[in-house]
Amino acid sequence: MKRLLWVALVVAATPTISAQNPSDTSDGAEAQQLRHELRQRWNERVRQDLRLSGDQAAKLQATEDRYLEQRRDIARRQRAVNEALRGQLQPGFPADADSLRKLRDARERNRATFAQLDQDENKEISGYLSPVQHARYQMMREQLRSRILEIRERRRARGQSARPRPRMGREPRRRP
Repeated sequence: MKRLLWVALVVAATPTISAQNPSDTSDGAEAQQLRHELRQRWNERVRQDLRLSGDQAAKLQATEDRYLEQRRDIARRQRAVNEALRGQLQPGFPADADSLRKLRDARERNRATFAQLDQDENKEISGYLSPVQHARYQMMREQLRSRILEIRERRRARGQSARPRPRMGREPRRRP
């Protein structure tokens, strides 16, 4: 019972705690600066490649910003759920079946919410981008996601904590 209470508190408190702790460390500030630079370069690249008008670019950036915040909130919840699942599945400790069921359900709800956000965002974007612009935009986003995943995997493989800078404007390298 104590373990169930602890898991519930961790899941409930994690987003609140992370929101209360400003990233005033140099690593946090550096990561935030890199994210800001990446967003600026991304916005400029999208504007140029899709030949967006000023109005389209402003609307797209506003849409991206709004949905990005929602995705970050869900991602924080998902990390908390995953951490609680890992805690439940510690070797040598009996897992609580009810807690595991609730955590799995929460994980699935988060995944469904991510999918719904994508649908909602795409619907909104289709209101001000042409079908060709929208298709190109989706391809650009997918390339960026692939590149980010590749960088994360390389970091994990090397065990590095430093964040390599993504190469904006280039296709992700493919291994033969």
